[in-house]
Amino acid sequence: MKADTILVLGSTGKTGRRVAQRLAARGVDVRHGSRSGTPSFDWADRSTWAAALEGVQGVYISYFPDLAVEGAADDIQAFTDLAVQCGVRRLVLLSGRGEMEAQHCEDIVRNAGVEWTLLRASWFAQNFSEAHFLEPVLAGELALPVGAIGEPFVDADDIADVAAAALTDEGHAGQLYELTGPRLWTFADAVAQIASATGRPIRFTRVTMDEYVAALEAAQLPPDVIGLIRYLFTEVLDGRNASVQDGVLRALGRQPRDFGDYVRATAATGVWTPAVEESAPSF
Repeated sequence: MKADTILVLGSTGKTGRRVAQRLAARGVDVRHGSRSGTPSFDWADRSTWAAALEGVQGVYISYFPDLAVEGAADDIQAFTDLAVQCGVRRLVLLSGRGEMEAQHCEDIVRNAGVEWTLLRASWFAQNFSEAHFLEPVLAGELALPVGAIGEPFVDADDIADVAAAALTDEGHAGQLYELTGPRLWTFADAVAQIASATGRPIRFTRVTMDEYVAALEAAQLPPDVIGLIRYLFTEVLDGRNASVQDGVLRALGRQPRDFGDYVRATAATGVWTPAVEESAPSF
């Protein structure tokens, strides 16, 4: 499949961007599936799907904002049906651990009638540096409605390595890879690791769900986004996923990257160092 065109959905996101880079490095013709791509792709506009799928043999499917949201399964079903009609031969779906709704979407891809690979990932390490938690970390405090629950944070680079292999190499069809890091970290432990690596006073604070929702409402987040966040913290982070799995090892023949290694490498980039405002000179 290395000479074929592969559509990468969410190619500007945390995993899609990395998948596209790896495929390009392998000499693959990559089609970027985003609203800024050519042709454009928008999950919310089904009229954009056919053009994005034309002449494509493989697809990396990442769904925004999450497979757990209302309507996701309908979109995955419609997209998968269209992809097969357009001649797509291989589908790789990014899924989530502990989400019944995501597993429904997995079943849709599994039953599509073409080669499939399912990537069921834990929480991304990069959430601390490229997304939701970056601003609070820079501010010196990450407050979340979660207790001492262990999470095996997975590196987005590992997800991308597995996805690229599944899209281009043989031996991955029909596989469910549960992708995690090599050990469990509480959120308090994770923040303490970042504080140690940066030499900055960063603390983790546990808040109630009601307090967290009130803060999200004060920040004027849309109700559907708040509902998704509530779901993730009350359902997915209830301890059901506090286990390490061997998906990266099975897919790549190597151990996954440890969260501590991610923290040290990321701290060296300066992303967790707040910008220092220049003061006016005094005369």
